[in-house]
Amino acid sequence: MASQITIVLADDHPVVRSGLRQAIDRDPALTVVAEADDGEAALAHLVRLRPEIAVLDIDMPKLDGFAVARAAQQQCPDTRLVFLTIHGKADLFHAAMDLGARGYVLKQSALPDIVRGLKAVAGGEHFVTSSLTSFLIDRRTRAKALAERLPELGALTANERRIVQLIADGRSSKEIASELFLHYRTVENYRTAICQKLGISGANALLKFALQHRSDL
Repeated sequence: MASQITIVLADDHPVVRSGLRQAIDRDPALTVVAEADDGEAALAHLVRLRPEIAVLDIDMPKLDGFAVARAAQQQCPDTRLVFLTIHGKADLFHAAMDLGARGYVLKQSALPDIVRGLKAVAGGEHFVTSSLTSFLIDRRTRAKALAERLPELGALTANERRIVQLIADGRSSKEIASELFLHYRTVENYRTAICQKLGISGANALLKFALQHRSDL
């Protein structure tokens, strides 16, 4: 038998977590290696167990799902992220995708979707609740248009693009480091690498670029 797909399941609602666990446990290809009811516990499980997939509720105490994802990008980057949420808003969807999410599942359709979604993500695909498919199509269309108009942005990693977004929001390197769970010097190194990739130089060049292209990021 092939090795099972390992999963950490994090949601602060026990009933939701129990229902998802039962659905996942019925499939022999999947195994939940840990559960968490808050973001700090979820991150601890991810760092310790290094599962293939983390299912993260966006709204959790202590650390929300996005904060867990930012930390996980640095501490266990091979774990693929699936967000679980009641929110069907485009801005949250895009925020999740900007964090490198491979899946985005609405709670109201989670029970029929979760097993199929986990297998798709484990297989290297993206999975989005069907009612939100238009968001994913729009995102891919925008990304293609942006790559044609500003090819230099295509060279940036997801972390680098997030840092440029935060620079556009007026955040200092120390504030960015705190939000992304990075050392201050790491953010400074990112800024240097970003400037090199974009072919810009000068004290305020990156800030000017970030402000100019805020809507493209």
